[in-house]
Amino acid sequence: MSARTDALTSWHDDWSGLRVAVFGLGMTGFAVADTLAELGADVLVIAGRPDADRERILEVLGVPVEIASDADAVPERLVEFAPELVVTSPGYAPHHALLRWAADAGLPIWGDIELAWRLRDKTGTPSQWVLVTGTNGKTTTTQLAAHMFAQGGVRVAPAGNIGIPVLDAVRDPEGFEVLVVEISSYQLHFTHTVSPLAAVVLNIAEDHLDWHGSFDAYRAAKGRAYERVQRACVYNLADPATERLVEQADVIDGARAIGFGVDVPGPSNLGVVDGILVDRAFLDDRRNSALELATLDDLRARNLGARHLVEDVLAAAALARAYGVEPAAIREAITTFTPDRHRNELVLSEAGVMWVDDSKATNTHAAQASLSAYRSVVWVVGGLLKGVDISPLVAAHADRVRSAIVIGVDRDEVLRAFAQHAPGVRVIEIDVRDTSEVMPEVVARASEVALDGDTVLLAPAAASMDQFDSYGDRGDKFRAAVERMAQRGAGQDASNLGGDSEPER
Repeated sequence: MSARTDALTSWHDDWSGLRVAVFGLGMTGFAVADTLAELGADVLVIAGRPDADRERILEVLGVPVEIASDADAVPERLVEFAPELVVTSPGYAPHHALLRWAADAGLPIWGDIELAWRLRDKTGTPSQWVLVTGTNGKTTTTQLAAHMFAQGGVRVAPAGNIGIPVLDAVRDPEGFEVLVVEISSYQLHFTHTVSPLAAVVLNIAEDHLDWHGSFDAYRAAKGRAYERVQRACVYNLADPATERLVEQADVIDGARAIGFGVDVPGPSNLGVVDGILVDRAFLDDRRNSALELATLDDLRARNLGARHLVEDVLAAAALARAYGVEPAAIREAITTFTPDRHRNELVLSEAGVMWVDDSKATNTHAAQASLSAYRSVVWVVGGLLKGVDISPLVAAHADRVRSAIVIGVDRDEVLRAFAQHAPGVRVIEIDVRDTSEVMPEVVARASEVALDGDTVLLAPAAASMDQFDSYGDRGDKFRAAVERMAQRGAGQDASNLGGDSEPER
């Protein structure tokens, strides 16, 4: 890192004339370029594809944009610009030609998170940051934590991959006391000086290996969330990999390791005792007593009763307690919280059958958590598997999946997994040419096989872009099909939502 960029740690430092190359013109790249222009830096944006609206705005700001459609080439204009600093969008993997060129040139490479951290004092006293990362559960935990801070009277904003972009948050004229930053492994890879008050890695499973190059590199990137933590490294007691990341982290003296889990907690942990969520970490007499935070009944009333959601609540509570939010405020936050769409969302409960939209379960780790929450499942599964082997997931839940409805372009892999590892499960393949008919057919076939006590669970364990615009679109179409079926059933003497009950398998 150059001497000049190393010294730039405040909004109020002299950024004028600093030559900065910004890679990307999406939401992140645009926010970076806009911010640096405001600081007086000399900025050049390199984008993989044009964006007329953003280019027009940047032109007004005096920021040129170079479209570099050849991903394997370094534009001559970039070389001639001779940047002193590169700020990259998370879409650019470390092996991208532009980043290889920057690394070979010895240039400092930051992400938007690193830049925002250095600029967080624009409005005066810098905000405290808490970081939330993990393979799954980040958004729910971030929202919960922000809600807990707010109930505790803290001026807070969820930021990063949720809420508002971090650079927009640090430029807010009113400022914030706390930012709860949902941060991806991509963003963590390019952090260098971020020192959060507290951080949590919720879980670790194979994901984004194409970007990182290996699971070890992915895991190491997640572990950067714990670097330079000031007060609390929060980890998952059910996932030893997260504890190992804490052990390997270089933290600020005095930072503590705080575990969370759904079992009875030991000292310095949060957990569950006789249906009560308790804190045995942030109190003086933690060896002999605990603070009550909420009950499992409180969580169930807000559709947060599934095991993985209880874990998310405990993780969020640990972050809030690390700052000093009182237990009463945490309980108030839990009892007034509404989870996001498509995350274990109950669509309908009728005739003894629950219809649940967990379309956000786009990988096997998320689907594993979702399946574990229900006793008898009609599982809607499939989509773009992205090379992931779904067989272990099928084998692990063969005893609770009563029927599987298989969708998506990678159906053959899913069908083989059931044939090999769950041959007793009834499997229904949805093979329709018109993608608009996928979910109506799914719901029609599910209604034929679902029995009293079943949960029809959309937890595809796969990406959605083969047949849908997004996981949200997939969930919306599932909901619409369920609601149309329910409306038709309301006009009949008896509902078709469930059949006769049968003994539990």
